[in-house]
Amino acid sequence: MQIEKVYLSNVYINRMNKKNLFRTFAVVAIAAMTMSACNDSNKMDEKPAVAQTVAPGGIKIAFVEVDSIMTQYNFCKDYSKILEKRGNNIQSALASQERNLEAAIKNFQNKAQNNGFSSQREYESQQAAIQRQQEQYVAARDRLAGELQNQTAKFNEALHDSIEHFIAQYNKDKKYSLILTKQGDNILYGDKALDITAEVVAGLNKAYKTKPKEENTK
Repeated sequence: MQIEKVYLSNVYINRMNKKNLFRTFAVVAIAAMTMSACNDSNKMDEKPAVAQTVAPGGIKIAFVEVDSIMTQYNFCKDYSKILEKRGNNIQSALASQERNLEAAIKNFQNKAQNNGFSSQREYESQQAAIQRQQEQYVAARDRLAGELQNQTAKFNEALHDSIEHFIAQYNKDKKYSLILTKQGDNILYGDKALDITAEVVAGLNKAYKTKPKEENTK
């Protein structure tokens, strides 16, 4: 009876997936901060004491480069390092278990092919042991992958909160009606005069005080 192998490649924890997951949420986080900025601007517009410095009927627009946030915001850089380290540790742990499982399966198959079992009982006993080892590997794989996803979700939530808070404060003075996010070619053209990325990154890094702590999970 053959025992089905489970390969590490089935686990959603490779480096590219980790980075994509973090980067995808960053786009959502920055988009949310844009909505927050617009809402704050509308609230301020309701106050008669505050005047908009734009032409009648016009809106004040700016845009932020998402890739620059991801590569220059110290918060993102610190969290990315932690997630990458955690992912690498998981890969190493699972790779070790996978090697042990494959060796056990190979030994079992060779023994079966060469009539190395003294009895049907011994054959079934070793087969059951390998199946338990396989189940333990799958359980560990799923648990560790889940832990990584939970840790990523916590970091992403903190990223969202930090950007949203900063933009709300930033826009009290700037009074933008709309702040767009630019990633790839989602904006066909944007005058550099409307690019506030450097200002936003500098402000975010200035406000960023506490570095994240690694979770001690095994």
